[in-house]
Amino acid sequence: MLDVNELMKDLARERPLFHSEADFQHALAWQIHEVDTDARVRLEWPVKLPRRRTRMYLDLWLPGSNVAVELKYVTQKLQFKHEDECFTLLDHRAQDTRRYDFLKDVQRLEQLSLSDSADVGSGFAILLTNDPLYWEQPVPGWKKANDAAFRIHEGLTKGGYMAWSDLAAPGGIKGREDPVCLNGSYPLRWRDYTKVGNGANQQFRYLAIQVACPSALDEARKSC
Repeated sequence: MLDVNELMKDLARERPLFHSEADFQHALAWQIHEVDTDARVRLEWPVKLPRRRTRMYLDLWLPGSNVAVELKYVTQKLQFKHEDECFTLLDHRAQDTRRYDFLKDVQRLEQLSLSDSADVGSGFAILLTNDPLYWEQPVPGWKKANDAAFRIHEGLTKGGYMAWSDLAAPGGIKGREDPVCLNGSYPLRWRDYTKVGNGANQQFRYLAIQVACPSALDEARKSC
C-alpha cells in the first residue's frame, strides 16, 4: 500500500516547493521510484470513466499495485530562492473552483474504483498549497458562500451530494455546473509539508484523501 504521508515527508526534504503542478507530479513519481525501485510509475495514464465517452488522464498510475493518484498544486504569489534555484509562484486565486476541482478528483477516483474495467485498487487525491484560505477556518457566515458545499478546511468531513449555491454566477462556474457526489465519507486532515521561511505565503500544507475500498463504496452508493 502506498504510504502517501511518508512519501510527502521524504519528498519535502529534497523538494520543499515546486515550479508547477507538472513539476510536483514528476517529483512525486521519482520519489515513489526512489522508495521502491521495482515500482512501475506512469504519468498521465489514460483511463475511461464508466458511462463516459471521454477519457481522463491520471496524474500518476502504479500498474503493479493498481493505485491511482490525482494531484493539485495551487499557490499564492511567492518568489523564493532555494539552493541556487529561483521559484516564481503564481497567484492562482479562484479558490472556489479549485476546491470543486479537487473534490471532483475524489469523485472520479471513486468511479474508477467501482468500475470493473478500470482495475483501480485504491486512489489518492492530494492538494498541496501555500494558500491558507484552503485549510484555515473561514470567517463567520461562510456557509452562505457560493461554494460552501465545496469548502475543504480543517475539521470538515466530506461526503454525499454537493452543489453550488444559488449565489454562484454562471460565468464563474462554467464547465463545473454538475454537482459532486461522493459515496464515501472523508474526514479532512491537513498536514504540514514545508515552511521555507517566516514571510507571507512561505508555509506549504497538503490535504490527502484516500478513496474508500470498492466494497465500502458499493455499500455507500445508495446515499447518492
